[in-house]
Amino acid sequence: MRKEIVERQVKAMREAGLDAMISCSPENFAYLTGFVVPSQPLIRHRHAMVIVTADGRTAIFSVDMEATTIKRREPATPARIWAEFTDSAMAVLAEQLKSLGLASSRIGIEMDYLPAGDFERLRRELPQASFAPDEAILARLRQIKTKDEIDLLRRLSRIADQSITDALAAVRAGDSEMDIAAHMTRNIYTLGAEHFKLMIVATGERSQLPNVGPSERRLQAQDVCRVEIFSVIAGYQAGVCRTAVVQQAPPHAEKIWRNLVECKYLIMDMIKPGASCRAIYEAFLRKLSELNLPPISFVGHGIGLHLHEDPYIGKTPEIGKSGDARLHAGMVLGVEPLCYQTGYGYGMQNKDMMLVTESGCELLSDYANTDRLLVIH
Repeated sequence: MRKEIVERQVKAMREAGLDAMISCSPENFAYLTGFVVPSQPLIRHRHAMVIVTADGRTAIFSVDMEATTIKRREPATPARIWAEFTDSAMAVLAEQLKSLGLASSRIGIEMDYLPAGDFERLRRELPQASFAPDEAILARLRQIKTKDEIDLLRRLSRIADQSITDALAAVRAGDSEMDIAAHMTRNIYTLGAEHFKLMIVATGERSQLPNVGPSERRLQAQDVCRVEIFSVIAGYQAGVCRTAVVQQAPPHAEKIWRNLVECKYLIMDMIKPGASCRAIYEAFLRKLSELNLPPISFVGHGIGLHLHEDPYIGKTPEIGKSGDARLHAGMVLGVEPLCYQTGYGYGMQNKDMMLVTESGCELLSDYANTDRLLVIH
């Protein structure tokens, strides 16, 4: 169990008046343990949870299919294993909570993740306990990364950036989007990622589509190519997107790209502790409007154990509070000046990973020089 994360969670639950917190989702299980239970994200009823009490005790609740993984990765943490096809999972969880002295306690639980039917069964098994949603608490904790998390996200940023950049350098006009994907897939593993998420390969007219995978479409002169990938280790992910042109840029692409690059540096100059996410977003809107380009509803977001985490750099409030979200040192952001609908038959995007430092901003995805459009020959 990750000691620093447990200590943060204990402090937060005491402040919230909770006797215990149950982390049910794959990302929050990984937040406490440092690993993802392999089948949990794929089969929702295969519950794996971490229980943390206000006095600092920890315990694991897991499906029997993953028992060997749990015991190998967390041998010192007490675990209650439930049988997938013969046990009532919530009855077993209730017994575990009773054994921890929580039968009549106030317990935080991820109500947005746990299926409603399971939550009702758990309530019936523990009629004296009260439950409160703890998603906002966990989300706030996850916004500020530990040193180990930052080091991992820095490594993942380099992997994602290099896998894309080297793949684009390896293909030529006449190659297909599938060829780009094949190079990226090979690169992502060669560079050390465990796996990847959300590979986007969108060329020519398809570059206007936000989230599309590779197709058999072949690269043609003056194509714009939008390529994105999220590299993953231990559940943590870093997302990078690069835009390239085939042989030469189509009309207006250089001018639009210069605007997006200026947006990137404008945002980097504004990122620092205490900065307003709304103010950063509004500055981005003003810059984008110089070319009358249509924006999306945000230009960046937190990232870590999920593709999108708080805070959002947009017109969004801080979790659990009214008003404006603010940046804090230790946040890691995915910042993505983009325009899918330029009006010229192509879309463009430049997504980078950035760390909020004590004095400003550090660019984590610095392998490719994106001041100019990348070129596929």
